[in-house]
Amino acid sequence: MLSDSPIAAIIPVSDMNRAKQFYSETLGLPLTKETPEDTRFECGGTVIGLYETPYGGKAEHTLASWKVDDLDAEMSTLRSMGVTFEEYDLPGIKTVDGVVESDTMRGAWFKDSEGNILCVTEEKDQG
Repeated sequence: MLSDSPIAAIIPVSDMNRAKQFYSETLGLPLTKETPEDTRFECGGTVIGLYETPYGGKAEHTLASWKVDDLDAEMSTLRSMGVTFEEYDLPGIKTVDGVVESDTMRGAWFKDSEGNILCVTEEKDQG
C-alpha cells in the first residue's frame, strides 16, 4: 500500500548545475545519487529528486515543504546562506517578515535557484 511507501519530491529545474549547487551548498543537502537520468538529495529520511526541463521554476505553488522544530533558527540559517523569504498578502495568507502564522503552525516560503517555491513550517504546540 502507498501508506507504507516512502515518497519523494520531484522538482523541475531549468539549469541542473545551478540547481545542484543551490540544493547542496545553500540548503546543505547531501547529493546521494547523480546519473544523467537521476539526481537525488537526501533530507530527513526522504528524497528530493531534480530533473532538467525548460519548464523548471514555472509552478506558482509550493513544490516541497520541510517540517522544522525551530522556524526562526532555520530562517536565520537560510538567510545567512543567501535565501530570501517571500512576502505574501493574499486571502488567508499574510506574512510578516516572511512568516505566516495560524493557530496550529508557522510557515515561510522561499524560492530555489530556478524559481521553484519551497517552504519551511513549524507546528505549534497544541498542549
